[in-house]
Amino acid sequence: MTVKDILDAIQSKDATSADFAALPLPESYQAITVHKDETEMFAGLTTRDKDPRKSIHLDDVPVPELGPGEALVAVMASSVNYNSVWTSIFEPLSTFGFLERYGRTNELAKRHDLPYHIIGSDLAGVVLRTGPGVNAWKPGDEVVAHCLSVELESSDGHNDTMLDPEQRIWGFETNFGGLAEIALVKSNQLMPKPGHLSWEEAAAPGLVNSTAYRQLVSRNGAGMKQGDNVLIWGASGGLGSYATQFALAGGANPICVVSSDQKADICRSMGAEAIIDRSAEGYKFWKDETTQDPKEWKRFGKRIRELTGGEDIDIVFEHPGRETFGASVFVTRKGGTITTCASTSGYMHEYDNRYLWMSLKRIIGSHFANYREAWEANRLIAKGKIHPTLSKVYSLEDTGQAAYDVHRNLHQGKVGVLCLAPEEGLGVRDEELRAEHIDAINRFRNI
Repeated sequence: MTVKDILDAIQSKDATSADFAALPLPESYQAITVHKDETEMFAGLTTRDKDPRKSIHLDDVPVPELGPGEALVAVMASSVNYNSVWTSIFEPLSTFGFLERYGRTNELAKRHDLPYHIIGSDLAGVVLRTGPGVNAWKPGDEVVAHCLSVELESSDGHNDTMLDPEQRIWGFETNFGGLAEIALVKSNQLMPKPGHLSWEEAAAPGLVNSTAYRQLVSRNGAGMKQGDNVLIWGASGGLGSYATQFALAGGANPICVVSSDQKADICRSMGAEAIIDRSAEGYKFWKDETTQDPKEWKRFGKRIRELTGGEDIDIVFEHPGRETFGASVFVTRKGGTITTCASTSGYMHEYDNRYLWMSLKRIIGSHFANYREAWEANRLIAKGKIHPTLSKVYSLEDTGQAAYDVHRNLHQGKVGVLCLAPEEGLGVRDEELRAEHIDAINRFRNI
């Protein structure tokens, strides 16, 4: 039995659930990995000089044992997120520490503590097997997966599963991720694949779409409402492109911060009107490595008011971190909210606390999304209310180049990876809905 037999069944129009359940599993499959014995390979290099193409490998790996509440999924397509870049350059620390700690929690978790880490936190594919206790999904189901892995044995996670003490990000803090021909997930990571999208389109939104939904829309994040002025950093990027869509779909007013004319055009094509090209306008929030420039915060705030008719920002969608955080706190209106989900320019944030405490502003930490939030975000994709921002697709063999492009910010939106899918454009089930939204689906492909 080989993965080709699995692919043949997926591409067959006649294969039933029983047919998929009867397929023997292969002994091994191809997967994108990083190696434990190479974690020091970039020692002494700056972050920018660390090259994912050198650390990312395509290996044959054994199929993992299937446990209770889990599913094995044949992965047709996946995508590259920033956590895959972090994993590949071993920053801010090696992910093998995550796998070691997880492996110590119980006997079944020991499977994850390996000398290689199969990475990737998105997938679109077909269920091959389900473990004991799984009733909602069956072999042959076409699915996407969100990346929240939880145990829920503690009471802490039962109001919000993101607060589970054993909360992990699949494919980053666990093994057997989605950049592979087969993936192992908990069954409560699975969601229906949007029928009007191809495999690679359906795989692209997962992590970033759910993250943006919680950070901006959910009551656990900013709780965005109609009319809110929302400042979105990197508004054409992987996260920002979804935040921009949520703002527009929810009746808010996105103020999109970008770094080029091309990226500004992308935002306009989504329907945004208020756009700040920070490169063209020359904003430099830091005088040097240790000193910020409040005059630049004020100049930035003035520009925002020009675009909003004199109003300040209600919500800041923050993820660059150190470079922008001081400005973000300053420009937020009295009583406004700064939500942060990442720190791609540095983790040590600095801001003038007078502008926070005396103006009663709030900073909210937001990390991925719980199952309900991920489901709601995926539902909006399935209904054609929010669209994939896929710009380019790579082969599994070229994942290192894909991660390099994301690391160097050479991409727009999201970049996809074909796993089992032999070519782009496969897996579409609802041609009518697709035709209705084809321009929006291809928006980032046409740049």
